[in-house]
Amino acid sequence: MAGRIRIGVSGWRYPPWRGNFYPAGLPRHRELWHAARHFNSIELNGSFYSLQRPSSYAQWAAQTPPGFVFAVKGGRFITHMLKLRNAQAALGNFFASGLFALGDKLGPILWQFPPQMRLDLDLFEAFFAGLPATTEAAARVALQRDDRLQGRELLEPVHRQRLRHAVEVRHASFVDPAFIALLRRYGIAWVVADTPQPWPLYEDVTADFVYIRLHGSTELYKSRYTPAQIERWAAAIAAWQRGDQPADARLIAPKPPPKRAARDVYCYFDNTDKLHAPDNARELMAALGLAAAPDEVAGWRPDPVRPASAARRTAGRRTRVTPG
Repeated sequence: MAGRIRIGVSGWRYPPWRGNFYPAGLPRHRELWHAARHFNSIELNGSFYSLQRPSSYAQWAAQTPPGFVFAVKGGRFITHMLKLRNAQAALGNFFASGLFALGDKLGPILWQFPPQMRLDLDLFEAFFAGLPATTEAAARVALQRDDRLQGRELLEPVHRQRLRHAVEVRHASFVDPAFIALLRRYGIAWVVADTPQPWPLYEDVTADFVYIRLHGSTELYKSRYTPAQIERWAAAIAAWQRGDQPADARLIAPKPPPKRAARDVYCYFDNTDKLHAPDNARELMAALGLAAAPDEVAGWRPDPVRPASAARRTAGRRTRVTPG
């Protein structure tokens, strides 16, 4: 069975997209609905900036078709402020804040670290050991939440599934085979992050899936990917989907990953400022022979918003989405 390829964009609320990717006159509350008719996944990054609400996660799930998946970005309070230290309550808050309301649309969880944060193998191993591998384990982590979530928490998964985690690092100290070995030990994906900044761009496979973030190859968050670059990424994704790795893969560790018959691949365009992300995402889909939208979108209409029961007492809060 072939791995599943998911291609999308990072966020969906960008004013310059209105009248371009979004048709003129499209109501703002229909933007996610429109994007979900073109892509089979979106990276939700509002969760990076602040804790969201169960009602918001429930609304996003209702606005997307069957088979759609959200990648959810872990909170910067954990990665950038606490820098993984004494983070048990913060991790509990994150998992109690409503992720379970996505149901079977909950995809990988992305943990992005700041450029100044250096590799500390012991610190990262302790963090990885505490990351839940299933929604049941995540529910136990959620019990560590603090009082700030009282009245706006969701502690019971509505869908039981395995959880996937991916890590994006931005300091050269992580270019270390020992870190690749640590990721493989815990089945956590090294994020393949393409950027013009001096952040590490390597393509080691460390999990049963591959996670790619394309931030712009020449200008951060802005530059458009050329047809030749799109073709290269398409070839790499096809190799990863087959369980292989590209012949020209840029590697940290000389030891290859365990051979697999297939791998799922998640790829998100974050070159958002000048409208290129939706266009590049559709070009990559075409290069891979993927349909312009999932088959199950045909004839689909969004459900009326029915927030999770634990969230009905609270009003939904809009996601803050900015490049990252």
